[in-house]
Amino acid sequence: MTAEPSAVVARLGGDSFLAEVFGRTYRLVRGDASTVAGLLTWDDLNWILGRNRMEAPRLRLSKDGETVPQDAYTHPFVTRRSTVWHRLHPSALHEQLGQGATLVIDAVDELHPGVQRLASDLEAWLRTQVQVNLYASWTGREGFGTHWDDHDVVVVQLDGAKRWKIFGPTRVAPMHRDVEAPEEPPEKPTADVVLKAGDMLYLPRGWWHNVAASEGERSLHLTCGLTTMTGADLIIWLSETLRREGVVRSDLPRFASPAEKQTFVDSLRKLLIQELDSGTLIDRYARHHDAMERVRFRPSLPFVAEAPADPNQRVQMLTTRHALALDNDSNVVLTAGGESWTFAKAARTLLERLSDGQPHILAELIDGTEVTVEQAAKLVGELVKGQVATIGGEL
Repeated sequence: MTAEPSAVVARLGGDSFLAEVFGRTYRLVRGDASTVAGLLTWDDLNWILGRNRMEAPRLRLSKDGETVPQDAYTHPFVTRRSTVWHRLHPSALHEQLGQGATLVIDAVDELHPGVQRLASDLEAWLRTQVQVNLYASWTGREGFGTHWDDHDVVVVQLDGAKRWKIFGPTRVAPMHRDVEAPEEPPEKPTADVVLKAGDMLYLPRGWWHNVAASEGERSLHLTCGLTTMTGADLIIWLSETLRREGVVRSDLPRFASPAEKQTFVDSLRKLLIQELDSGTLIDRYARHHDAMERVRFRPSLPFVAEAPADPNQRVQMLTTRHALALDNDSNVVLTAGGESWTFAKAARTLLERLSDGQPHILAELIDGTEVTVEQAAKLVGELVKGQVATIGGEL
């Protein structure tokens, strides 16, 4: 039985999770090994380690809160073109891990299709960018000490057991770039849980925790880091948006009279109040954020020229986060991956179908529309050039 990433996402609780838990408190979801079977295995990890050149810090070992020197588990390898890279030394790696080090691989979603689907499902549901890191450990030794993260995390335990001591936050929503550091956590945790294969854990950012393999049992888990959308982000976006206004672009009247300075400030206040009272500010920013999000890159080989005008040709949008709007009722505008395209209004149904992020054939996309296969192929080709669509099979 293979774990379906969408099922893994659904187990967090759907709408009730968003309404009651997300950003507020932790949630522990119990499962069993069958719920994660096939998501990522030890054999998959061995394949990733043996087939990819990964330098620190993407691949690293950590012990007692300190990074293990790279030369303790690798040796330099010089290629015939004199390129030097650090190749893993299996026996040295095994020794370090047996002595209590934790193995970490950042962005494992870029290396494994199943984990990428998990990340994509989370991104579509939570409308935010997700990076999945892998952690493997074999002893009860803590790899990172008691710490907090500047982003929410969803943890999926794949094998073995991991003990999580959760202390809660000591500062509301701390940030990577902050004006103050959180106070130290209390001595006693508010929760002490052991995750076993199939269990999931959600932690909001800023929650102190420490993690160790339970009872010295081996452990393999994924941590899905969620990019935050904060009030600071909205303010930065608003300041960029308001550059359309002359007063925002104007020089500050530093050498003017007090009355003139106040007039300038009053003009800014009026603009800001209009935006804050609009009732749509957060939704507009969220749509902008969706449309600007990074797209998961995938080439369209062997099609290096144009998309073939074949009714059975498979195509797929690489993002489900986008903005699709009518322009003067005559055109439809698609914004995704930070780019915009304007197409004829007749293309709207095709774009709506394609924008679900699932694989389609051209015949399905144009069924019941006035768009021809040739026109659909040309449209898809434009999106491929913009790196938001791909020609070929399913991811």
